[in-house]
Amino acid sequence: MAERRRDARNRLLRQGESIRKDGRYQFKYQVNGKPHFFYSWRLEDTDRLPAGKKPCLSLRAMEKQLGVDMATLSDPLGQNMTVLELVNRYLRTKTGVRPNTKMNYGFVCNLLKKESFAERKIRHVKRSDAKLFLIKLQEDGKGYSTIHSVRGVLRPAFQMAVDDEMLRSNPFSFPLVNVVVNDSVMRQAVTPKQMRAFLKFVHDSGCYGKYYEVFYILFHTGMRISEFCGLTIRDLDMENRIIDINHQLQRTSAMEYVIEKTKTNAGTRKIPMTDDVCRCFAAILEDRQAPAVEPIIGGRTGFLFYDKQGMPEVAMHWEHRFKHARQRYNEIYREQLPPITPHICRHTYCSNMARAGMNPKTLQYLMGHSDISVTMNTYTHLGLEDAEAELRRVAESQAAREELEKLSGKEHSVIKFSREA
Repeated sequence: MAERRRDARNRLLRQGESIRKDGRYQFKYQVNGKPHFFYSWRLEDTDRLPAGKKPCLSLRAMEKQLGVDMATLSDPLGQNMTVLELVNRYLRTKTGVRPNTKMNYGFVCNLLKKESFAERKIRHVKRSDAKLFLIKLQEDGKGYSTIHSVRGVLRPAFQMAVDDEMLRSNPFSFPLVNVVVNDSVMRQAVTPKQMRAFLKFVHDSGCYGKYYEVFYILFHTGMRISEFCGLTIRDLDMENRIIDINHQLQRTSAMEYVIEKTKTNAGTRKIPMTDDVCRCFAAILEDRQAPAVEPIIGGRTGFLFYDKQGMPEVAMHWEHRFKHARQRYNEIYREQLPPITPHICRHTYCSNMARAGMNPKTLQYLMGHSDISVTMNTYTHLGLEDAEAELRRVAESQAAREELEKLSGKEHSVIKFSREA
């Protein structure tokens, strides 16, 4: 019996596998009697990628996918491909996505598997079918954001089919707002009065007082909660009073802790600390309780807060604390507070700065918005009270200017009269 081939690491190569002269692994298979190939710099998922090479799936990961793709390969025009098969094919092209994005893809796939629309042949899907499917989702009680996510996968998947010349046009290339009603509730900032009342309650509470500094910081810096959870001691320049935001901490559904880049490039920024924010961080550092051996996540250690298992606290911890504190407040006081979450704190900070007249470009930088339109939307959310206050400010400023002009005119007349005398 001929000896089976092995690679440089003495691993047995399976049937169809070989190694090219440039060091790439190759797999050969047949479709309709014709040979086809695919290549990878890695044999297994655990193999390291050679320096300078673009990220790619391992050869054996692609072999596993081949079993699903064979139906497509034997049907090159996609005549029999279903919607779900097309979506799965599209998602296999989305490598290197963030954990949250990957989780969202899984959510969409699980939803589609329960719908008969997923079993339809893509060549039979018309634009009216696409619209009726999204309308059905809303009639079934799915929220606008869910429908937006589903369509966010279906539209590029069908566009891929168009690009591959399987279809002539994309049935999902239409504005979503023209088809389903946007019933999503916009996050509303709390008023300055509500913010002060809530923070005072937390400060004076025997149960929630230990969270006061964090609540205050989130209300007065506009940080995303994932950015705050990712902060380490090294990210706080207490001498120059600067918060260095250059990453965020996420925890996946599989309970894996991940250090990611900021949400956008603009999210990487340095935020100056006010005196009060600086005092809050100083108190946090003074009371910081860390495990004997601090975990290292993504090359970082020295996080500000840890849970009972000795792992860094994540967004979920603070979302629960805000929820419980607000519920307790509403149980005590007649004047009820609206929902307050870490993201509401961020929105409130943005609104307060806009209300105070901060330059939009400065506010855009502090918020880490990549698009100025996102920041400007906050200005349009200011309400009647803000409009009345702004009108009073303009009127007072105009009246003061007119009074100054009158005084200047009188002074000029006096000077002129004294010269003539």
